[in-house]
Amino acid sequence: MTATAPVLTHRRKMVIYVLVLVGMFMASLDMQIVATALPTIAADLGKLELFGWVGAAYLLATAAVTPFYGKLGDLFGRKKVFMVAIGLFVIGSLACGFAWSMESLIAARVLQGLGGGGLMTSAFGIIADLFEPRERAKYQGYSSAVFTLSGLIGPVAGGVISQAIGWEYIFLINLPIGVAVIAVLALVMPSFETGRQPSIDYPGGLLLAGAVTATVFWAEEALGGGYGGVMVYLLPVIALAALAAFVLVEKRAVEPIVPLHVLRNRTIALALMISVISGVATLGMLNYFALFLQTVTGLPPAYAGLLFLPSSVGSLVASIGTGYIVARTGRYKPFPVAAMALGILVMLAFSTVHAATPIWVIGILMFFFSFSIGLQMQTLMVAVQSSAPRRDVGAATGTLTLARMIGASLGLAANGGILTAGLLRGQTGISAETLAVMPGTMSEMTPAAIATLPAAAAQEVVEVFATAFGSVFYFGAGLFVVGLICALLVENKKLEQHKAEPGPQAAVAE
Repeated sequence: MTATAPVLTHRRKMVIYVLVLVGMFMASLDMQIVATALPTIAADLGKLELFGWVGAAYLLATAAVTPFYGKLGDLFGRKKVFMVAIGLFVIGSLACGFAWSMESLIAARVLQGLGGGGLMTSAFGIIADLFEPRERAKYQGYSSAVFTLSGLIGPVAGGVISQAIGWEYIFLINLPIGVAVIAVLALVMPSFETGRQPSIDYPGGLLLAGAVTATVFWAEEALGGGYGGVMVYLLPVIALAALAAFVLVEKRAVEPIVPLHVLRNRTIALALMISVISGVATLGMLNYFALFLQTVTGLPPAYAGLLFLPSSVGSLVASIGTGYIVARTGRYKPFPVAAMALGILVMLAFSTVHAATPIWVIGILMFFFSFSIGLQMQTLMVAVQSSAPRRDVGAATGTLTLARMIGASLGLAANGGILTAGLLRGQTGISAETLAVMPGTMSEMTPAAIATLPAAAAQEVVEVFATAFGSVFYFGAGLFVVGLICALLVENKKLEQHKAEPGPQAAVAE
C-alpha cells in the first residue's frame, strides 16, 4: 500500500535539494581533492608504492555499494539511507584525518567510500521524489554542475590545504559540513517511501564486488606494484569464480543487480567496454598527474593544482557542447570515436613532457585530456539509455556508472603498478653517487625528498621518473586504441524525438 504524499512548499523542496547537492558535492570532491595532496601524504606517511590505493580504495568501495543503495532506499526510505550514507562518510573522513600510516589511510578511505557511494545514488533518488518528471530534468541538469565544480575546486584545494595547514584537513573539513547537513535534513526532510517491498539481490551484489576487488588487486600485483608471488595466479581464479557464480545468481534473481539480457545488446555491451577502458586511461590517471607534475616538472602542490583548472574546463566545455549537438542532430557515435582518437594523441604528447616543457603546453594538454573525457561520458550514457528496454533503463544506467568506477579503480592500480615497476627498473641504472645520497629506493622518492638532493642527483632521479611515467602514458595510449576500435563498432543510430511523458510519482510519507 502506498502512503499519501504530503504537500511540500517550493522553499522546503529547495532546502532539501541544496542539502542533497552538498552531500553529492562532498562525495564527488573526495574523488578529486586527494590528487594534488597525495605526494605530500606519501612524504609524511611513506610507502609511495601504495600511492594509488588511496584513490583506488575510495573508488572500489563506492563501486561495491552503488548497486545496493538504490534498492535500500526503496525498501527503507531514502531519508534514512541518505543519512546513514553521510554518517559513514563523516566517520570515514574523521578516520582519514587521524591516519597514522598509508595502510590505515587506505582502510579509512574504504569506510569513506562506503558512504560516498550512497550519497551519489541516494541523491538522484531523492531528486526524483522531489520533482515531477519535466521539472526533474531541469534539476538533474543542475546537479551535474556539482561534478564539474568539484573538479575545478578539488585539485586546487587539495594542493593549497596540504601545503598551508596539512593534508589531514582535506578530510577533516568534511566533519562540520556533514554534521550540519545531517542536522538540517533531520528537521526538514520527510521520509520518501514507495510502498514497495523489493527483493534486494545481496548475493549478486556481493559476488560482483568480489570479482571486481579480486581483479583490481590482480592488476596491482601483476603489473609490478604489489608483492607478486602466488597471488598473481590465485586472484584471476577468484575473480573468474566470483563472476561465474554472479551470472548464475543473476539468472535466478527476482530483481537482479545487472539484468543479463541488457548485456546482450551490442551498443550497451560496447559502451560498457569503452567505459571500463576509458576509466582506466582517464579517471585512473588523474591522481598520477599530480605526482607527475610535482616530480618531473618540479611544481609545488598549489601550482600543480592550478593546472587541473584547464582540465576541468575542458571536460565542462566538451560535455555541454556534445549535449547540445546530440540534442540537435540525434547522432552520438562520432563523439566517443573522436574522444578515443584524441586520447591517443594526448597520451603520446604527455610522454614527451619533461622538466623544461613550458607550463602553457602542459595546460593545453591537460585541457584536451579532459576534453576527451567530456566527449564520451554523456554520449555513452545517451547510447545506453536509448538502447535499453524502458523497464531496464535504470539498471542499464547503474551498470554504466559501475563500469566507469571499475575502470577508474583498475586504472589507479594498474598505473601504479606500471609506475612502480618503471621506477625499480630505472634504479638499476642510477649512478653510485646518486644512490649514496638518496634517502631510500626510487619507489620511496617523493617530490619533497627529491628537493633535498644535490642538483646532479635530483636531475638523474627526475629522469628516471620521466621514463617511468612514459611507460604509463604509452599504456594509456594503447588503451585508447582499443577504445577507438570499440567506438567504431558502435551502431550509428539516430535518436528519435519523443514528447515528454508523465512518469509515476513516488509517494512521500512523513
